[in-house]
Amino acid sequence: MHLSKFHGTGNDFLVAVAPDGVATDAAFARAVCDRHRGIGADGLITLLPGETGADCAMVLRNADGGIAEMSGNGIRCLAWVAVREGLGRSGTLVVDTGGGRRTLTLIVEGGELRNATVDMGPVTFDPSAIPLDAPSAFDLEATFHGTTYLGDAAGMGNPHLVLLVDDVQAARVVQHGPHLEADARFPNRTNVEFIAPNAEGGIDMRVWERGVGETLSCGTGACAAAAVAHRRGLVGAETTVRVPGGELSVTLGDSVLLGGPVVHVFDTDVDERGLTGSRV
Repeated sequence: MHLSKFHGTGNDFLVAVAPDGVATDAAFARAVCDRHRGIGADGLITLLPGETGADCAMVLRNADGGIAEMSGNGIRCLAWVAVREGLGRSGTLVVDTGGGRRTLTLIVEGGELRNATVDMGPVTFDPSAIPLDAPSAFDLEATFHGTTYLGDAAGMGNPHLVLLVDDVQAARVVQHGPHLEADARFPNRTNVEFIAPNAEGGIDMRVWERGVGETLSCGTGACAAAAVAHRRGLVGAETTVRVPGGELSVTLGDSVLLGGPVVHVFDTDVDERGLTGSRV
């Protein structure tokens, strides 16, 4: 199987093209995403043929093999491969995802993607849409090991719990993240963002991603964090979210726009027989 590796502000993905419409399975995703026995990545994305007006579709499996509805960084990595496959040359790419249809605005030079901005769709604070088993998405408390967090839940096609902390660097992301991910109020588990406003008028963020662990960046998490911070009056409608892997730009409106870099790392061919798992 031919795989391409990318990262968006350190959030790294492997992308495979499946013209036959058959996505990779959970065991194969776990094997290639393993950072010791495989290639290593936060997730594996399969580019599938598009239907009913979409240029293509994407299926994203996290490093644990589980399906994720959407990734803002991942879909921009997918766009790089889509352009190489001859899609999106008009400057627009329409992609069907598990979180709904998304449209990207592309800058293509010399047949290669230079920049991609994603219309991530609207953020939702509706508990049933997130989904969240609570009467309100606001002012949620979560306590673990003597620490009580306060924040809001938000949906970006996938669930998020955005927690306000005094110091992002001191936050116990790795220790508390896996327990907060499994908060019983989130029936599909949740991504967990630890955020604080910074002196530059933006947001500092660290994230525990559902099914992955702490990552250097999360596109949907940056959008959720910006929306929560804006609702609380901490940032404007246009803001920069600073993550360990770099910076992402978020513009809030009827839809949320996400921009940031995409870096092509390498291409490789993998002998599936040498890894655990196979295609469905």
